[in-house]
Amino acid sequence: MRALPQALPEGPVFVPCCGTFPELDVLTGHLPGREIVGIDLSAGMAARARNRASGNALVRVVEGDASELDPGSAAAIVSVFGLQQLPEPDAALRSWCGALRPGGVLSVVYWPHSTEPGGAFTVLSDVLRKHVPAGDRSWEERLVPALDGATIDRDQPLSFPMTHPDADTFFTAHTRSGPMRPLADARGEEFIAVLREEFLRRAPEGEWRHRPSARHIVARA
Repeated sequence: MRALPQALPEGPVFVPCCGTFPELDVLTGHLPGREIVGIDLSAGMAARARNRASGNALVRVVEGDASELDPGSAAAIVSVFGLQQLPEPDAALRSWCGALRPGGVLSVVYWPHSTEPGGAFTVLSDVLRKHVPAGDRSWEERLVPALDGATIDRDQPLSFPMTHPDADTFFTAHTRSGPMRPLADARGEEFIAVLREEFLRRAPEGEWRHRPSARHIVARA
């Protein structure tokens, strides 16, 4: 959010893949008086986001496809860990860039393929690869070309420490309410139990601290 200057062109700030809109309070505080539009494909997420935004007439939430935005419709676009969830992230980034008005700014942070050596995400990925083929991550190489015509102000790793009470708590959150929930629903409890056993065997005991690196891209039209 801090990557967005307060001197933006007229128009709304779009937050594609807003989820429950956890960034809303920071965003409204950073850009007071600015219209903000959250977009999410999930009806449940959109409902929670609307509840969070209740009482703020400048905020609205749209239930729909966040991967395509109308050209020239946005003063700024902020995406916090939503890009990697889309089916074609590079095409989405190209659309978001095209949605910026002259002088508009795009600030996107997402989890790249490699986040850290030996941390919780890496251990889980190594365990998962024995059972589920890795997805195609070639889209990461196409992100910068997707910003053709824009000026890239920042493209760098962004890292903060994470702490989990223990490995089991991390695994449970990841599979029940995190990015592996769809896999858990599709493959069932027996499959998840196998993954859990192997993950816990490879994980450290007690509190687990790690520092994964995201990728932060800031571009302006």
